[in-house]
Amino acid sequence: MSKGVIYILTNPSFPAYVKIGYASDLQRRLRELNRSEALPYAFRAYATYDVDHRLTDKALHELIDQLNPDLRAIETFNGQKRTKEFFEMAPEEAYAILDAIARISGTEDRLHLVTPTGEQIEEEREALDAREASRRPPFRFSMVGIGPGEKIAFTGDPSVTATVVDDRRVEYDGVTTSLSALARRLLGRVSQVQGPLHFTYRGERLSDRRDRMEGGAERH
Repeated sequence: MSKGVIYILTNPSFPAYVKIGYASDLQRRLRELNRSEALPYAFRAYATYDVDHRLTDKALHELIDQLNPDLRAIETFNGQKRTKEFFEMAPEEAYAILDAIARISGTEDRLHLVTPTGEQIEEEREALDAREASRRPPFRFSMVGIGPGEKIAFTGDPSVTATVVDDRRVEYDGVTTSLSALARRLLGRVSQVQGPLHFTYRGERLSDRRDRMEGGAERH
């Protein structure tokens, strides 16, 4: 008997979809999915359901297709129709289906909702800010009343500070760079990040400061 889990995965890169599949080793599956540097953010487990048979996830896919065939991600590539494990639904909706199955079958103890880590919560917020930022002008220090020579602190370690050089750049460790590039360096990431999310000025996160000041300007 091959035991494993049906998983519900989310990714901040495409918040409208969830990935539902089977894995005998979920952590190994996550490592496989997250190996590509083309993904801005990593897949993370939202929930799991313990199963005894490898093909159980296919039955779940068929059930979802019966409920709403338009939820499944399907594409045609080189003339071939490819059906994906992605479904256009909120993770809460996918979880509700597993929860109903668990309650009907009396296997509630097999269903597990995964608590996100602090880093995952931060990435969710970062992805949301990135989507909002795409509809707003790029961040400039003058937007938030910060001039050259002022100090900003890294949220991950407030003792790490950078000096504002001009409206878009900062100096750190003798190197002049953009806010986002410095955030990537300090976070140890290769994917794009939203710099204002990772620095504070006088104890206030730059992204929050921008929201506050732009919100105040809109009210006047």
